[in-house]
Amino acid sequence: MEQAFFDAIKAGRLDEVQSLAASHPALLRARDANGASAILFSIYNGQKDVAEALISLGAPLDLFEASALGRVERIEEILRADPQRVSEYAPDGFTPVALAAFFGHADAARALIATGADVRAPARNPFKVQALHAAVAGRNLDIVKAVLEAGADPNAQQQAGFRAIHEAGTNANRALAELLLAHGADPFLPADSGKNAIDLAREKGHMDFASWMEQQKR
Repeated sequence: MEQAFFDAIKAGRLDEVQSLAASHPALLRARDANGASAILFSIYNGQKDVAEALISLGAPLDLFEASALGRVERIEEILRADPQRVSEYAPDGFTPVALAAFFGHADAARALIATGADVRAPARNPFKVQALHAAVAGRNLDIVKAVLEAGADPNAQQQAGFRAIHEAGTNANRALAELLLAHGADPFLPADSGKNAIDLAREKGHMDFASWMEQQKR
Protein backbone atom coordinates (compact mmCIF):
# COMPACT_ATOMS: atom_id res chain seq x y z
CA MET A 1 0.00 0.00 0.00
CA GLU A 2 2.78 2.44 0.90
CA GLN A 3 4.58 1.76 -2.36
CA ALA A 4 1.41 2.43 -4.35
CA PHE A 5 0.96 5.64 -2.36
CA PHE A 6 4.46 6.91 -3.08
CA ASP A 7 4.20 5.84 -6.73
CA ALA A 8 1.03 7.91 -7.05
CA ILE A 9 2.71 10.89 -5.41
CA LYS A 10 5.72 10.68 -7.73
CA ALA A 11 3.49 10.52 -10.80
CA GLY A 12 1.36 13.42 -9.57
CA ARG A 13 -1.83 11.40 -9.55
CA LEU A 14 -3.57 13.68 -7.08
CA ASP A 15 -6.96 11.95 -7.09
CA GLU A 16 -5.33 8.60 -6.34
CA VAL A 17 -3.21 10.08 -3.57
CA GLN A 18 -6.25 11.67 -1.97
CA SER A 19 -8.26 8.47 -2.26
CA LEU A 20 -5.54 6.34 -0.72
CA ALA A 21 -4.94 8.80 2.11
CA ALA A 22 -8.65 9.09 2.85
CA SER A 23 -9.03 5.29 2.96
CA HIS A 24 -5.81 4.72 4.91
CA PRO A 25 -5.04 7.77 7.11
CA ALA A 26 -1.86 6.13 8.41
CA LEU A 27 -0.32 6.81 4.98
CA LEU A 28 -0.17 10.48 5.90
CA ARG A 29 2.67 9.55 8.26
CA ALA A 30 4.39 7.10 5.91
CA ARG A 31 8.01 7.52 4.89
CA ASP A 32 9.91 6.42 1.82
CA ALA A 33 13.02 4.21 1.81
CA ASN A 34 15.23 7.23 2.59
CA GLY A 35 13.10 8.36 5.49
CA ALA A 36 11.42 11.26 3.70
CA SER A 37 7.83 11.97 4.67
CA ALA A 38 5.08 11.93 2.08
CA ILE A 39 5.11 15.74 2.06
CA LEU A 40 8.87 15.95 1.49
CA PHE A 41 8.69 13.19 -1.11
CA SER A 42 6.07 15.24 -2.95
CA ILE A 43 8.26 18.34 -2.87
CA TYR A 44 11.35 16.42 -3.98
CA ASN A 45 9.42 15.16 -6.99
CA GLY A 46 8.08 18.56 -7.98
CA GLN A 47 4.54 17.78 -6.84
CA LYS A 48 3.80 20.78 -4.65
CA ASP A 49 0.06 20.49 -5.26
CA VAL A 50 0.19 16.98 -3.84
CA ALA A 51 2.09 18.24 -0.80
CA GLU A 52 -0.56 20.90 -0.20
CA ALA A 53 -3.31 18.29 -0.58
CA LEU A 54 -1.63 16.05 2.00
CA ILE A 55 -1.49 18.96 4.43
CA SER A 56 -5.17 19.69 3.88
CA LEU A 57 -5.92 16.03 4.59
CA GLY A 58 -4.22 16.32 7.97
CA ALA A 59 -0.61 15.31 7.36
CA PRO A 60 1.49 16.90 10.12
CA LEU A 61 3.79 19.71 8.98
CA ASP A 62 7.15 19.39 10.71
CA LEU A 63 10.13 21.74 10.63
CA PHE A 64 11.74 20.11 7.59
CA GLU A 65 8.58 20.19 5.53
CA ALA A 66 7.82 23.77 6.59
CA SER A 67 11.35 24.75 5.56
CA ALA A 68 11.04 23.07 2.16
CA LEU A 69 7.71 24.81 1.57
CA GLY A 70 8.81 28.19 2.92
CA ARG A 71 6.15 28.26 5.64
CA VAL A 72 7.78 30.89 7.85
CA GLU A 73 4.94 31.11 10.37
CA ARG A 74 5.09 27.35 10.98
CA ILE A 75 8.89 27.45 11.25
CA GLU A 76 8.69 30.23 13.84
CA GLU A 77 5.94 28.41 15.73
CA ILE A 78 8.03 25.24 16.01
CA LEU A 79 11.19 27.09 16.99
CA ARG A 80 9.47 29.24 19.60
CA ALA A 81 8.51 26.04 21.36
CA ASP A 82 12.01 24.55 21.03
CA PRO A 83 14.78 26.68 19.45
CA GLN A 84 17.21 23.74 19.58
CA ARG A 85 15.28 22.02 16.84
CA VAL A 86 16.89 24.35 14.31
CA SER A 87 19.93 22.06 14.52
CA GLU A 88 18.03 18.82 13.86
CA TYR A 89 18.46 16.68 10.77
CA ALA A 90 15.64 15.30 8.67
CA PRO A 91 15.45 11.49 8.55
CA ASP A 92 17.03 11.63 5.07
CA GLY A 93 19.93 13.68 6.43
CA PHE A 94 19.25 17.27 5.34
CA THR A 95 19.14 20.33 7.59
CA PRO A 96 16.14 22.68 7.68
CA VAL A 97 18.21 25.62 6.41
CA ALA A 98 19.56 23.58 3.48
CA LEU A 99 16.02 22.58 2.52
CA ALA A 100 14.85 26.19 2.63
CA ALA A 101 17.90 27.24 0.61
CA PHE A 102 17.54 24.59 -2.07
CA PHE A 103 13.86 25.30 -2.67
CA GLY A 104 14.45 29.05 -2.88
CA HIS A 105 12.71 30.27 0.26
CA ALA A 106 14.80 33.24 1.34
CA ASP A 107 12.52 34.34 4.19
CA ALA A 108 12.48 30.82 5.60
CA ALA A 109 16.26 30.55 5.34
CA ARG A 110 16.68 33.86 7.13
CA ALA A 111 14.24 32.84 9.88
CA LEU A 112 16.23 29.66 10.47
CA ILE A 113 19.54 31.55 10.44
CA ALA A 114 18.14 34.09 12.90
CA THR A 115 17.32 31.25 15.27
CA GLY A 116 20.85 29.88 15.08
CA ALA A 117 20.93 27.47 12.15
CA ASP A 118 24.47 26.27 11.46
CA VAL A 119 25.00 27.06 7.79
CA ARG A 120 28.21 24.98 7.83
CA ALA A 121 26.49 21.79 8.94
CA PRO A 122 26.82 19.14 6.19
CA ALA A 123 23.99 16.78 5.33
CA ARG A 124 24.23 13.43 7.02
CA ASN A 125 23.97 11.54 3.78
CA PRO A 126 26.28 10.88 0.82
CA PHE A 127 25.57 14.30 -0.72
CA LYS A 128 27.24 16.14 2.20
CA VAL A 129 25.66 19.40 1.11
CA GLN A 130 25.81 22.46 3.30
CA ALA A 131 23.38 25.37 3.09
CA LEU A 132 25.68 27.13 0.60
CA HIS A 133 25.69 24.18 -1.79
CA ALA A 134 21.91 23.98 -1.53
CA ALA A 135 21.50 27.69 -2.24
CA VAL A 136 23.85 27.50 -5.22
CA ALA A 137 22.04 24.45 -6.59
CA GLY A 138 18.76 26.33 -6.17
CA ARG A 139 20.29 29.28 -8.07
CA ASN A 140 19.10 31.87 -5.60
CA LEU A 141 21.70 34.62 -5.14
CA ASP A 142 19.80 36.24 -2.25
CA ILE A 143 20.07 33.03 -0.27
CA VAL A 144 23.69 32.47 -1.32
CA LYS A 145 24.45 35.94 0.04
CA ALA A 146 22.51 35.29 3.24
CA VAL A 147 24.31 32.05 4.07
CA LEU A 148 27.71 33.54 3.22
CA GLU A 149 27.01 36.47 5.51
CA ALA A 150 25.96 33.97 8.18
CA GLY A 151 29.39 32.37 8.04
CA ALA A 152 29.21 29.70 5.36
CA ASP A 153 32.59 28.45 4.18
CA PRO A 154 32.86 29.58 0.53
CA ASN A 155 35.27 26.72 -0.21
CA ALA A 156 33.34 23.95 1.53
CA GLN A 157 33.22 20.62 -0.29
CA GLN A 158 30.22 18.41 -0.87
CA GLN A 159 30.06 14.99 -2.53
CA ALA A 160 33.00 14.35 -4.87
CA GLY A 161 34.78 17.43 -3.54
CA PHE A 162 32.48 19.75 -5.50
CA ARG A 163 32.54 23.37 -4.33
CA ALA A 164 30.17 26.28 -4.93
CA ILE A 165 32.70 28.01 -7.17
CA HIS A 166 32.75 24.92 -9.39
CA GLU A 167 29.06 25.47 -10.09
CA ALA A 168 29.81 29.05 -11.09
CA GLY A 169 32.54 27.85 -13.43
CA THR A 170 30.45 25.11 -15.00
CA ASN A 171 27.65 27.54 -15.85
CA ALA A 172 29.75 30.69 -16.40
CA ASN A 173 27.66 32.41 -13.75
CA ARG A 174 29.47 35.72 -13.30
CA ALA A 175 27.15 37.10 -10.59
CA LEU A 176 27.54 33.96 -8.51
CA ALA A 177 31.29 33.84 -9.06
CA GLU A 178 31.74 37.47 -8.03
CA LEU A 179 29.70 36.93 -4.88
CA LEU A 180 31.67 33.82 -3.93
CA LEU A 181 35.02 35.42 -4.72
CA ALA A 182 34.14 38.45 -2.61
CA HIS A 183 33.66 36.09 0.33
CA GLY A 184 36.92 34.24 -0.20
CA ALA A 185 36.17 31.44 -2.67
CA ASP A 186 39.25 30.13 -4.45
CA PRO A 187 38.72 29.26 -8.15
CA PHE A 188 41.96 27.29 -8.20
CA LEU A 189 40.84 24.66 -5.67
CA PRO A 190 40.03 21.31 -7.35
CA ALA A 191 37.22 18.85 -6.91
CA ASP A 192 38.06 15.18 -6.40
CA SER A 193 38.30 14.91 -10.19
CA GLY A 194 41.31 17.21 -10.09
CA LYS A 195 39.48 19.92 -12.06
CA ASN A 196 39.00 23.40 -10.66
CA ALA A 197 36.39 26.02 -11.58
CA ILE A 198 38.53 27.32 -14.44
CA ASP A 199 38.96 23.83 -15.88
CA LEU A 200 35.25 23.20 -15.66
CA ALA A 201 34.46 26.49 -17.41
CA ARG A 202 36.80 25.62 -20.28
CA GLU A 203 35.38 22.11 -20.48
CA LYS A 204 31.95 23.67 -21.10
CA GLY A 205 33.30 26.06 -23.70
CA HIS A 206 33.15 29.19 -21.50
CA MET A 207 36.57 30.46 -22.59
CA ASP A 208 36.10 34.16 -21.82
CA PHE A 209 34.71 33.34 -18.39
CA ALA A 210 37.60 30.97 -17.71
CA SER A 211 40.10 33.67 -18.66
CA TRP A 212 38.40 36.18 -16.41
CA MET A 213 38.36 33.75 -13.50
CA GLU A 214 42.00 32.82 -14.05
CA GLN A 215 42.93 36.45 -13.50
CA GLN A 216 41.45 36.41 -9.99
CA LYS A 217 44.02 36.36 -7.22
CA ARG A 218 44.56 33.30 -5.10
